Amino acid sequence: MESSTKVNWRMAGEEVASCNCAWGCPCQFNALPTTGHCEAVIGYEIRAGEYGATRLDGLRFAQIVRWPGAIHEGNGTRQWIIDEQASPEQRQALAAIQSGEEGGTYFEIMASVCPHTLEPAFATIELQVDRERRTGALRISGLAECDIEPIKNPVTGEEHRARIELPNGFEYKKAEMASVARLAVTAPEPLAMRHENTYAQLNEFDWSNA
Repeated sequence: MESSTKVNWRMAGEEVASCNCAWGCPCQFNALPTTGHCEAVIGYEIRAGEYGATRLDGLRFAQIVRWPGAIHEGNGTRQWIIDEQASPEQRQALAAIQSGEEGGTYFEIMASVCPHTLEPAFATIELQVDRERRTGALRISGLAECDIEPIKNPVTGEEHRARIELPNGFEYKKAEMASVARLAVTAPEPLAMRHENTYAQLNEFDWSNA
């Protein structure tokens, strides 16, 4: 019997995600995306993490991704971006985790629905997340800018608060709902996109291959 060569890893931190769906995002409930396809930018900040003996605390990474139909139908294209401040060992660790080959449900599923994966890029990543206020900002130098704001009542203009809870969710258990104030991605096709007043979520994550 062959022994497993997978390296034990874990990471926990903050995530901000934005896509082209309407507020609430049907994809969160296994329904079809609002406009028939899905395109998104997701940023992550690791509060605490490790890949074997390599610490990942404080690192950021992101992905730009597009599916021609529903996410579960696959055939997606994605571009991973890794914090340029990461050491060679940390870059190797994050790339290994993101591939899905080291296990962990979130990354395994992402790999299975994104057969077209570009080579990872290395860039300055700025990420701000305030789940209580439902605000956030993501900057990926030379590639993407995204600003997140609270959903507002269309009649009164007052901030509207809503959450999604998924007790068995593999990405998150609870996410604050928000709105994309502005999203601009200048990556090559098919990953270029621009959106306003679309879906955004702010959540904690806690993933591992245990």
